[in-house]
Amino acid sequence: MKKIHLFFALVLFVIPVAAQIRGNNIEISVYPDHNDWTYKVGETAKFTVEVRKSGSLMPDATIDYEAGPSLYPNVKKKSVVLKDGTMKWSGGMKTPGFYTLKVRTTVNGKAYESQCTAGFSPEKIEPATKCPKDFDQFWSETLASARKNDLNPTRRLLPERCTKDVNVYEVSFVNNRPDSRIFGILCIPVQPGKYPALLRVPGAGVRPYGGDVYTASKGAITLEIGIHGIPVTMDQQVYDLMLPGCLDNYWETNLDQPEKNYYRRVVTGALRSVDYIASLPEWNGTSLGVTGSSQGGFLSLATAALDKRVTFLGAVHDAMCDYESELNGIAGGWPHYFLNKETVDMKKVEGARYYDGVNFARRITCPGWYSFGYNDEVVPPQSSYGTYNVVTAPKTLSLYQKTGHFWYQEQWDEWEAWLLSQMGIKTEK
Repeated sequence: MKKIHLFFALVLFVIPVAAQIRGNNIEISVYPDHNDWTYKVGETAKFTVEVRKSGSLMPDATIDYEAGPSLYPNVKKKSVVLKDGTMKWSGGMKTPGFYTLKVRTTVNGKAYESQCTAGFSPEKIEPATKCPKDFDQFWSETLASARKNDLNPTRRLLPERCTKDVNVYEVSFVNNRPDSRIFGILCIPVQPGKYPALLRVPGAGVRPYGGDVYTASKGAITLEIGIHGIPVTMDQQVYDLMLPGCLDNYWETNLDQPEKNYYRRVVTGALRSVDYIASLPEWNGTSLGVTGSSQGGFLSLATAALDKRVTFLGAVHDAMCDYESELNGIAGGWPHYFLNKETVDMKKVEGARYYDGVNFARRITCPGWYSFGYNDEVVPPQSSYGTYNVVTAPKTLSLYQKTGHFWYQEQWDEWEAWLLSQMGIKTEK
């Protein structure tokens, strides 16, 4: 009897914990008639829209929708009633690019949204970004100036983060001048030896970092950096106060003055991180990669372009690419400096060229893995595909068409597996 009572007690305890909130009862699906979501210019994409409740088509669903080139819809309709819960739509492009159908509905005061973006001859997209004549000189002089300063590194063991296989440290080192530092989390395998290395560069924002213990446990040195010159182990509340405060819109700082642009010290910091990794006695001296997503995708492009010690890169939905397309009414990359601007300061356009991922991508010589989604509105596929197209080095493209500015688990797993393979680390299947 005691065992029976214990069983029911456990059941009563487990059920509430397991009863989690997942998904929505009302769903909108939008999908094209090509499984790869990709067409040739001149072809027509045929979309199907379905509004479902409890998995069944929802009669008399009322929707708003917009359609047209990504970020520039030329069709907008409101309060359209779908008698049987479905709708057909057709669209196309006369030039290489992406076409989006976005659908919204509101039920009992709650809004639901979905979209589908089709690509039209995306392999032929050409970025609009121009390259300054002194681009190489600008960055060569910037890095040469920074490297006149000794790294003067610091290292602090974080015992609570260490594992039996990996030692974890908070580190810092000099960036572009003696009083400017880069902070990060360094993970080194406990077992003595020489290891490949991976630099992880961050997406936009400001936050603490935990370090890449997982990859280090497989047999690699990993360094995950912050870009703002502050420790990366403080309480979250500290960072939450900084972003709307002293770091508010940091990505727009001195856009018209390349030598004072906020990203000058950020890009330099990523390169100084390579210097730091190369100084470690545990590094094997032959394998060093860089990877990141969004802003980190841009920093991966820049780091690989400017330092030939980088032997591979992984860039996921890479932001900060092809800003100038938006001068022509074509979707460019985050932070969309020129999107829907009635007037544009040409000094900002010229200044942005020194920090456009396209101009770094043109200079990459090492193998790269590139991945993004068609439904991304933060980093539209127009900009990512155009950037990918200018890369002449060995490259692998892995598309996850349905994703927006987020990852699927399969995408993450593929990314990690590719990085490990580049470091010669075998994984169990």
